[in-house]
Amino acid sequence: MNLVLFDNPRIRRQLLPLTFTRPIAALRAGISTLKERSEHFLNQKASWLTDDYLHEKFPLKESEEYLMVNGSVVMDQRLAEAILDLKPREVLKRGKKTIALRSKELDTQKFNCQVDYEGDVLFIEHPWDLFSNNKELISSDFTRITAGRNSQPLSQTNIITGQGDIFVEPGAVVEGAFLNASNGPIYIGAQAEVMEGAKIRGPFAMGEHAVLKMDAKIYGATTLGPHVKVGGEINNSIFLGYSNKAHDGFLGQAVIGEWCNLGADTNNSNLKNTYDNVRMWCYHKREFVNTGLQFCGLVMGDHSKCGINTMFNTGTMIGVNVNIFGPGFPRNFVPSFRWGGAQGFKNYSLSKAYQVAETVMERRGIKLDQAEKSILEHVYSMEKELE
Repeated sequence: MNLVLFDNPRIRRQLLPLTFTRPIAALRAGISTLKERSEHFLNQKASWLTDDYLHEKFPLKESEEYLMVNGSVVMDQRLAEAILDLKPREVLKRGKKTIALRSKELDTQKFNCQVDYEGDVLFIEHPWDLFSNNKELISSDFTRITAGRNSQPLSQTNIITGQGDIFVEPGAVVEGAFLNASNGPIYIGAQAEVMEGAKIRGPFAMGEHAVLKMDAKIYGATTLGPHVKVGGEINNSIFLGYSNKAHDGFLGQAVIGEWCNLGADTNNSNLKNTYDNVRMWCYHKREFVNTGLQFCGLVMGDHSKCGINTMFNTGTMIGVNVNIFGPGFPRNFVPSFRWGGAQGFKNYSLSKAYQVAETVMERRGIKLDQAEKSILEHVYSMEKELE
């Protein structure tokens, strides 16, 4: 059977702007992406069933039979066993939600028999689900990834507090740092660097080639994806990968996409003065919805940037390829391809967006290819339709 991770169209819209540029299962929470977790427990590589405009970068592998798994599912061992036990044309459901389907057709509606799953299932259905569940996911990923393995030794220049688990992958450099894993594990990826004076309170994970700068203050549960560079103060946030917050400033209860840059002294509010639940824009409903969270900060789509001293209000959502600058608080929902700030926004041209993306990506040795350009062009068109 060919493992296929499929996107539910409604959930894709609820997870915008993060899913403008990727399928649901490419999102990261804990140490791994949803795809990586499913591939591990189902013991096979996966391909994608997603929107047509993403197919060139995220292709579907065709075969005679498919094991179709909901891309928003957070996989675990018990759930994987139930999925692998499915017979042809059986669907596994938790209540009304489809978990997986075994079929010869790429159709999640065609099945003969429903199997009800009685265990707990975590679905990622809103951007804030990522950081809200990050503590548990870092811990479970840590146990899985480090099982039966030995950590690289930590230098005696570091100060270790408590008896928690710390794992350092080969090639990582950690010198003169403060590490406290009492409340959750700390995972340092291959070739990553933790500079002197950095303070880490777990649960915390950083991917390969990520950098934690001098005197950074990191509270759990926080994840830095591959090639992320951060400094300042961060609390319970996720960087998907290849983005920078290299200077001082506070970021809390946030999800930052790829190829973003937060200017020096950028801050976001994560708590309203009234202590009420935070409302955030929902692309699916095209209105602000109650997140059910008292603490909720910033969601930023890929390729977005903000200048120095930018201030984000509680529950701000920023689309793809947004350039924010100037004094004052920008509004708490900025659609994709906008240029401006608190004084107002104008359209950000596609050609200029390509130019900036090419420059940014080349610095990491990655080319902005035609597949990436086609995705950005489609997002540009989509946002105009959503206005």
